[in-house]
Amino acid sequence: MLAKPLTPLPAVVTGVIDEAPLVKTIYVALRDFPEPAPGQFNMVYARGLGEVPISVSDAFRRGDRLVIAHTVRSVGAVTKHLTTFIEVGSQVGIRGPYGRGWPLEGMEGMDVLIVGGGIGLAPLRPIIRYVEARRDSFGRLFILYGARTPHDLIYKHELGKYTEIPNSVVKVSIDKPYEGWTGYVGFVTDLIDRIDLDPSRTTAYVCGPEVMMKVAVRRLASRGLKADKMFLSLERRMRCGMGVCGTCQFGHYFVCKDGPVFSYDELMNYLWVDGI
Repeated sequence: MLAKPLTPLPAVVTGVIDEAPLVKTIYVALRDFPEPAPGQFNMVYARGLGEVPISVSDAFRRGDRLVIAHTVRSVGAVTKHLTTFIEVGSQVGIRGPYGRGWPLEGMEGMDVLIVGGGIGLAPLRPIIRYVEARRDSFGRLFILYGARTPHDLIYKHELGKYTEIPNSVVKVSIDKPYEGWTGYVGFVTDLIDRIDLDPSRTTAYVCGPEVMMKVAVRRLASRGLKADKMFLSLERRMRCGMGVCGTCQFGHYFVCKDGPVFSYDELMNYLWVDGI
């Protein structure tokens, strides 16, 4: 249930973390707001500038308040304001949560494969939290994450901790050689061929640049994963968050309402069509 469909609720900024160039994670606290499901997003409002859809990258209770994290990249007027001028104690508006999140209930016993590119790890992060909190309910946890350079990796403060999650495999890549980097060099999708994948018991969750997701589903299909076991989170221009304005239409779907998470079998008729 939405807190208020069209009215942003006031939220106080409780923390700001520098993640990468032009990328920050902003923690806000508010009362009387539904806890978002992994994969959902909120509309974040900056006074006098407007609002933008931002994926929820974390959510937890602190006393009587819900604390929500949004990882924001500066790409326009609103996000530039959020990443430049917002500090602890600032106030923003939040409405939501919106959209269809990652399908996790009913996936118990399955291996979980996460493939994230760049800031695409943000909406995938709640899956890691979810599986870690219910570790005995799932099989192996694979986390494949890549960015252009080491500086572009987000959540650097916790990437190493993912390896401490029982029965997990974590692989991190950068696109090109970089002085001092001792990890894998190449695209994150290359890592799909470097894990012991059992397609009969694996569910894959993918988010990143669209070209990366296209390569990922092809690689996963070549490893034997079925289309209904691959899930992608799309990014499209979303203005209302409720399927009213129509600007996020993708084929016969509205990304804000029908997504942003889709199974690959829902998308395969549209994902390869230029201009949609």
